[in-house]
Amino acid sequence: MKRVEILIADDNEQICEFLTENVLTPLGYHVRIAADGEAALQMAREDMPDLMITDHQMPKLTGVELILKLKDEMPLLPIILITGEGSEELAAAALRAGAVNYLIKPFDADELLAAVELALEEGSRRRARLEALVHARVNAHTAQSKVKELGILTPTGRGIPSDWILDEMLTKVVDAAVQLTKAEEGCLLLYDDQSGALFLRASVNFDQDFARAFHLASTDSLAGQVIKSGEVVVVDEPSPMKITKGYLVHALIYAPLKARDRIIGVLGVDNRQPGHGFHQEHVQVLLSMAELATLAIETANLYENSEAQRSRWEAILTQAQNGIVVVDETLRLLWVNPAASQALGIDEDAMGNTIMEITEDQQLLDLLRLRDDLPRWEEIELQDGKIYNIQRTPIDSIGQAIVMHDISHLKKIDRIKSEFVTTVSHDLRSPLAAILGYVELIEHAGSLDDQQREFVRRIHISVDQITNLITNLLDLERIEAGLDESKEPTSVRLLAEYALESVRSKAVSRGLTLEQDLQEDLPMVMADPLRLRQMIGNLLDNAIKYTEMGGKVRMECYTEGDQIILRVSDSGIGIVPSEQAMLFDKFYRGSNIPEAEPGTGLGLSIVKSIVDNHNGRIWVESKLGSGSTFIVVLPTTLPV
Repeated sequence: MKRVEILIADDNEQICEFLTENVLTPLGYHVRIAADGEAALQMAREDMPDLMITDHQMPKLTGVELILKLKDEMPLLPIILITGEGSEELAAAALRAGAVNYLIKPFDADELLAAVELALEEGSRRRARLEALVHARVNAHTAQSKVKELGILTPTGRGIPSDWILDEMLTKVVDAAVQLTKAEEGCLLLYDDQSGALFLRASVNFDQDFARAFHLASTDSLAGQVIKSGEVVVVDEPSPMKITKGYLVHALIYAPLKARDRIIGVLGVDNRQPGHGFHQEHVQVLLSMAELATLAIETANLYENSEAQRSRWEAILTQAQNGIVVVDETLRLLWVNPAASQALGIDEDAMGNTIMEITEDQQLLDLLRLRDDLPRWEEIELQDGKIYNIQRTPIDSIGQAIVMHDISHLKKIDRIKSEFVTTVSHDLRSPLAAILGYVELIEHAGSLDDQQREFVRRIHISVDQITNLITNLLDLERIEAGLDESKEPTSVRLLAEYALESVRSKAVSRGLTLEQDLQEDLPMVMADPLRLRQMIGNLLDNAIKYTEMGGKVRMECYTEGDQIILRVSDSGIGIVPSEQAMLFDKFYRGSNIPEAEPGTGLGLSIVKSIVDNHNGRIWVESKLGSGSTFIVVLPTTLPV
């Protein structure tokens, strides 16, 4: 038995080790590992594995980008995408790219093995379909060569157009067989697996009433012998031979219709008059015609299956609650489902028009006009007041697709929650100030013993923590409400230097090395200096807080095109892969953060809101146990 080769593309050594040693290798699978997307691409080209399992977040190429690159080069390779994000948009992008399955971390061994088995089965089906097409083309070429050698079938062979429906094609084949063998009549019988009988599918010179009722059992008939043996049957008798009631022949040829590894039917010609037998030349003609008939049937079946699959996917996408729009490379509308039509006000007759003729929404148009090959996400408010999270995904050789997810209700809930938190935060300030005042009065009212002083100290710490939480909440609310609209040309390099100096003593006290690499001629950005300084400070503070003694924190800042790239890296504890997608959510703290480390879970939410408020982007790259890197991209206001 052939050894099954599995290629795992993942930069997380722990996950690779778990999948290899605990799950796949014990079951006899041979596993190879690639640590990044480009290495996986090269290994797939060289090794031709039976299956690939790829993580989405990888260096150099993401999982979806890797699948898209392999889609045309290795269409038979089944690929499973694993990710910690777990978003509907990513699942749709993965399946559109060609992934056969999509697993969200964390998953157990049984779940992975079930996905592997299904993927390997899909790979087998793909190879079988390809072999069928190759076999069909070879058979067609062989049949045409044979009939050309005979010198009498060439016009007929060219006279079978590929766009005829199957019944017409098969009738044409039977008619050609009758003419070329100089037979009186002919028929094509297809075998039914359930009933075990052969039914007439096409005939020439049969009485219509007789043809409608004609069928043969496979157990005690000459056609049944052909089905069982796969060999040609030739009859030439002076006395008439009974085929079925009312059907007597003197001469007959039955040739099998061979589709891959089974017989699907019989092509036959016969003479009812004596003295008109068939020769070996006629047998070869009938075998060639049987190959043409088989090719027609197999092609029709493949087309029917592909059409059924297309219809099934179209039905799924049409009934999806999320809006889906597909445009070509010139931004002309190719397909839209009802949800998107309703949201964007697209008429049925808009197909073929450019997206600029269909909608005036500038955010959507800017998103579709992007000229890169990376997926992008935007929040867009349409004219009806609804807010959509829109993912734009480029599609090779087609154009691009956008998936629209209505998040209006989530925004409303978030607004109500924010208003409540703001109100409560304001109302808490006065009681907290009173608590601090009374604590100070206690210290002046008389001497305290050690235990009482400890209690007072803890009260101070608790009040400070609550005060910091309230300050962060009010900052976040102010940023999200768009109250910090005052922006001016600002030096990111200068703010970065100030932020570094403000945390240097903290880094030294924790035994950390603080490194910097700031480009000298950084251009200005249009920003609120206080908020931008707060954003950089929060990232540095986080890096220091979650890096163990003796570690390193590094900040880089440089230009790339018309953007400034800010990178804050650490050698700390890292972030659990499945939790990285939630890192910027309010009050979210990683499960691997030490309990003794204080925090409100709002620092990164404030960072994300400040970056969004400055039309920038932020994301994280992290490896558990090896540190994290936060990348911020800000647009410049002056040319580089």
